[in-house]
Amino acid sequence: MERIVLASGSPRRQELLGRMGITEFDIRVPEVEERYPENLSPEEIVQFISREKSDAAALLCREDELIITADTMVFLREKRLGKPRDEAEALEMLTMLSGERHTVCTGVTVRRGSKISTRAQKTDVYFRPATEKELRAYIRTGEPMDKAGAYGIQGLGGLLVEGIRGDYSNVVGLPVCRLGQMLKDFGVDCLALAGR
Repeated sequence: MERIVLASGSPRRQELLGRMGITEFDIRVPEVEERYPENLSPEEIVQFISREKSDAAALLCREDELIITADTMVFLREKRLGKPRDEAEALEMLTMLSGERHTVCTGVTVRRGSKISTRAQKTDVYFRPATEKELRAYIRTGEPMDKAGAYGIQGLGGLLVEGIRGDYSNVVGLPVCRLGQMLKDFGVDCLALAGR
């Protein structure tokens, strides 16, 4: 099978790719400054950054390698919530999300040589109302500090999530259904791989 490169240092993305039946892949993480043009929609922003990551990763890879890049962002009423700089900012973000619906968008790019495909997936996430005491207790666990929107749905942050509408794996950081369809266009059938 051809060599697959996941251009991400995220352990969550690595785990999700493995769950898709792709158990052998290289990890190469390109340096990319996450800048994007103004006036883009949330979906356009994550697609733009995913493509930038793909362009940078291509410089680290051979022409025949299949490269996967992704970028995930949290948006509350069009306001982007990145990774918190400190505990105070984490509390500010979580307080804004409490009792509200927000959107998680992931842009994914797959490329081999000159063939490139970029797509976006969005999922609505509904937080239950939470007290400041609960949010501070969550922040003390350290889990929010390296995550967009200051929470991880796959961890203790799931205790704050009342429901979702859309792809759960997208909220974790990699929309496996969408990516599986994209990979099939490149000749990689994940279900066939898993059935071997």
